[in-house]
Amino acid sequence: MTRWLAAIGATSALVMTTAAPAGATPGPRNDQWWFSAWDIQQKVWPVTKGAGVTVAVIDTGVNGRIPDLRGVLVPGTDAVSGSGDGQVGPSTDLEDSHGTGMAALIASQGTGSGYVGVAPEAKIMSVTSNLSVWDKAIRYAADHGAKVINISQAFAASGGCRPEVQQAVSYALQKDIVVVAGAGNSGDASNPSMEPANCAGVLAVGAVDNKKAAWKSTERQPYVAVAAPGFLVNTVLANGQVTDHVAGTSQASALTSAAVALVRSKHPQMPAREVVQRIINTAIDAGPPGKDQMTGAGVIIPADALGATVPKNAPNPVFAAYDRWLADNPQASAKPSATKRPKDAATKDSDRADRNLMILLIAGGAIVVIGGAVLFFVLRRGKKNTPMGPGAGPMPMGGPSGPPPGWGGQAPPPQGAPPHGGPPQGGQPVPPQGGPSGPPPGWGGQPGPPPGGPQGGQQYMPPQGPGGSRPPN
Repeated sequence: MTRWLAAIGATSALVMTTAAPAGATPGPRNDQWWFSAWDIQQKVWPVTKGAGVTVAVIDTGVNGRIPDLRGVLVPGTDAVSGSGDGQVGPSTDLEDSHGTGMAALIASQGTGSGYVGVAPEAKIMSVTSNLSVWDKAIRYAADHGAKVINISQAFAASGGCRPEVQQAVSYALQKDIVVVAGAGNSGDASNPSMEPANCAGVLAVGAVDNKKAAWKSTERQPYVAVAAPGFLVNTVLANGQVTDHVAGTSQASALTSAAVALVRSKHPQMPAREVVQRIINTAIDAGPPGKDQMTGAGVIIPADALGATVPKNAPNPVFAAYDRWLADNPQASAKPSATKRPKDAATKDSDRADRNLMILLIAGGAIVVIGGAVLFFVLRRGKKNTPMGPGAGPMPMGGPSGPPPGWGGQAPPPQGAPPHGGPPQGGQPVPPQGGPSGPPPGWGGQPGPPPGGPQGGQQYMPPQGPGGSRPPN
């Protein structure tokens, strides 16, 4: 198993940035050229920044404690151990930082390095995983609120998508989730079919440079649906620094997941099937005319995906492949049952209070019944024992005619406390930091590295071992 991040450079120092108003999303760094290529600030962010959407990042784990990702993560898990929250500690290692880098491409806040995600108001769910537990990781994300699942990982699967992974993908799709995966980075070598990109229903993404040309190592496979920036797309390490001059379909997948999050935020009622159809049919052709096996339908354009009119009968090869698989596997067509989630502390406290109240009510009712019966027999006995001479009658009881205090009378004044938790508490927000305002190299401009620098570089091959990776530190 390989995590698709090809390293062709070194780590940069943190850049000097210009402060933006508190609460505002800062502009990107000048080396985030895809912002200019996609007109993110001009055409996308005025429409949406991804609010209300959770993207599950199935990867090596995410360090949500670095300034750029602080407050972005929702609870996740380690699918390998079956516990934890999916977060990792700081690291300068590219392999261990892989998940952090993908999360930053999607939703970084720019508050540390100045690096900003394409969907900065989206949330990230970190699910630490490797190829041995992809099925469990996908199901966890599907059961815990993800609307998009990003898998920037790949495995050369000679037999195609493994049944357990395909069934997990189907489970997610039936829960109306878009699943995105990198196409793979061996296109100029052995070019194997890669899982989970080759699973039916997965939006598989190839990588292009800032000229919309296919990256030389992107996979050549019929499952490639679209392409996105992946060559010289830098990422954030798990120590908060930015690493330069990297390439891979990992980044292309993460940026596509960010674009999907934007569409799902703008169109919250749109089914996953239509979201994928919209992403595909608003892509701009790249490479040879028409669909090809390196860039699919072309390069995705987030602004067009948000606003263009896409016919209902427009092509959707991703879901067409899934429908064919589903027809051959009808047992998978049943809607997945709702998974019972563990109750949080507040819910448990509320349930406990309800139980206590019910016990009190039952006990009170029993006392009323028993007390009424006792009173009835006492009064009856009194009638029998009272002398009934001339003029004699029941002895007047005197006092108020209402019930005694606490016996069905006036309720005691409410004993409630102020609203649970009191007024909102919190510290001062960290002021967002913006990057230099100069435009980065444009879509169709010159590539980012200095003249004579590496062009495509050596493919990064992470250490191999049981389960496909070494555990993140």
